[in-house]
Amino acid sequence: MVSIARKNLLEDVPRFLVAQAGIMFAVTLVTLQTGVLNGFTRSTVLLIDQSKADVWLASDRMVHFEYTEPLTVSQLNAAKQMEGVERAEAISINSWRWYPADSPESSPMRMIGFDPNGQLFVPGNIVKGNLKELNKPFTVMVDESRLEELHVNSVGQQGKVESLPSRVVGITQNTQSLVAAPFVFTSLDNANTYSGAGFTSRVNCQVGAGGQLNCTTVYEENSASAKANVPPIKPLGLTDPISYVLIKAKPGQDIEALKKQLTQTIPGTVAYTTAEMSQKTAAYWKIRTGVGVILGMGAVVGIIVGMVVVSQILYASVSEHIKEFGTLKAIGASDKVLYGVIVEQSIWMAVLGYIPGMLICLGVSAAVAGQGIIILITPGAAVGVFGIIVGMCVGSAFLAIRKVTRIDPAIVFKA
Repeated sequence: MVSIARKNLLEDVPRFLVAQAGIMFAVTLVTLQTGVLNGFTRSTVLLIDQSKADVWLASDRMVHFEYTEPLTVSQLNAAKQMEGVERAEAISINSWRWYPADSPESSPMRMIGFDPNGQLFVPGNIVKGNLKELNKPFTVMVDESRLEELHVNSVGQQGKVESLPSRVVGITQNTQSLVAAPFVFTSLDNANTYSGAGFTSRVNCQVGAGGQLNCTTVYEENSASAKANVPPIKPLGLTDPISYVLIKAKPGQDIEALKKQLTQTIPGTVAYTTAEMSQKTAAYWKIRTGVGVILGMGAVVGIIVGMVVVSQILYASVSEHIKEFGTLKAIGASDKVLYGVIVEQSIWMAVLGYIPGMLICLGVSAAVAGQGIIILITPGAAVGVFGIIVGMCVGSAFLAIRKVTRIDPAIVFKA
């Protein structure tokens, strides 16, 4: 029966190629859509997953990693004194603007402050520079995938964060979220100092012709930071804002009990394990933003198109060989045997369409990786797509199988 399936499959090469093109389209669309979704989601939790914390202490109004209400240093100190806590470190997340020294174009950015001497927060893989350099005043590290956006060419380049000076002392990898402004890393004290920089605004209103009131907003640099040649670094005080407290539990400490103790002792907070924090952020981008639905719809379109093409090809193939199937039935072949021929043909179509389609996807994934775009194609995802494509092709054979079940063996003897 295998020879009959192959013969029917390759008898009309142009039709066979059309069918394979449809299957390849389905493979590439499903794989790339799911890969983009997985890669996109993965990028939003890179910094969470790379951390070495057991527990993340956040505001009880936290939505996801980048969007939260501030905590204070006093809450950090309270966590440090908690029984069962071996180590506690703060990180801060703020949105500022970056002004490169050699370009008039400014860029929005996310500044992440952390303790360069700490152990719990990992700012990716540092490929250039030294982490300890962030202990120096007005120094930052940037992610390699966003250098062009920030107009940064190399380590040592100067710029400004709002109105304060800044010097790039390192370049890192595997930190950047695809949906966020460029991540810029610095020490907590530097981040706290930058938070006092920036601009103040005032509104000028004048009465124009006809008595109409015209108002314009004028932005001015904060005088303290704009006039100081070397502004002093502002260490974190008890009331200064931070975003999260990262906690390392003592050996043998029950993590769930520690989470409960933290939230009961420190008002306005909620505690997550690193896995829970990652899951909450990923779920926000997948579900609440609708990204998962949109990409999922694209994958469904690919499956539908593939099914239509394959089912039409198989149905036409059976129609053209209806007498051969009638002959098999006349000499005693069971319906199971006839079904086997069609299913065999559909599986061959799935395999021969899957292999080149997956190779195309792997090539695309490698080509865009250098641009910071993650198309995550895991072995599990590849196997899952193969199962979908086989199911699609076998399911598409249903119409052809229905036609075979209604074959009258007497058709062999008709002129």
